[in-house]
Amino acid sequence: MVTAPPTTDHARRIAGQVPDPELPMLTLADLGVLRDVEVTPEGAVVASLTPTYSGCPAIAEMRADVAARLRDAGYERVEIRTVLSPPWTSDWITPAGRRKLAEHGIAPPGAAPGRPSGPVPLVLAPTRRTVPCPRCASGETEETSRFAATACKALWRCRACREPFEYLKEI
Repeated sequence: MVTAPPTTDHARRIAGQVPDPELPMLTLADLGVLRDVEVTPEGAVVASLTPTYSGCPAIAEMRADVAARLRDAGYERVEIRTVLSPPWTSDWITPAGRRKLAEHGIAPPGAAPGRPSGPVPLVLAPTRRTVPCPRCASGETEETSRFAATACKALWRCRACREPFEYLKEI
């Protein structure tokens, strides 16, 4: 049980320490998925999460993990909200999160592409990008598969050190 009145800062620290189920080297705060945490005047903790994309299968696990951590910290009344607007963007990944990805051999995303306000333009040609190798920093890399273990990652290979690596895509 929380003996002192619950505070937003304490609840945010607890929720922010929950690891991402697909990228466990990152917390939900590192990933930018933890949108908000508040304590209502009645003492309930409300945590808001934004999935990396609306069909993300990990959101159910994230919701359960945040609720369990907050309850384990003594908060009896916990509500987890899923917030879809504005949509999550890879720009929300913190500098610490980007560093942790690279330290674990996953190339962090670059800047997210701009979102047009009108119709989405159709692009038929492949997008050419340079993804530095997270192991040797060489820009001599190539994509081997657009999808990896999760839909938000791609498989790449470094031509310099010859090592394969995952790349977290910009969204």
